[in-house]
Amino acid sequence: QVQLVESGGGLVQPGGSLRLSCAASGSIFTINHIGWSRQAPGKQREMVAVISRDGRTDYEDSVKGRFTISRDVAKNTVYLQMNSLQPEDTAVYYCYAISPNLVWGQGTQVTVSS
Repeated sequence: QVQLVESGGGLVQPGGSLRLSCAASGSIFTINHIGWSRQAPGKQREMVAVISRDGRTDYEDSVKGRFTISRDVAKNTVYLQMNSLQPEDTAVYYCYAISPNLVWGQGTQVTVSS
């Protein structure tokens, strides 16, 4: 089993930055992909970024060039560095892993507002 705990969300002004962290525990060796999704009120949940076991990454078009997903193997942690944040980025951000079953964290709120 894999457990995921997100942190790093908060309130930031437009143009600001946040770094989200996702700490994984349990059967980490079973994880094939780990990434981030988000859901704003009244909107569909969408994938934001994902990193595979071999280090390949993929991003949703609207965050390309602004967000970076990375990992720290020693800390069993995945990060999402978010720069140039916009109000449209406001959402609950969820860490997820495929291990090989789909596992979700509880989410962390990101609010971009002046």
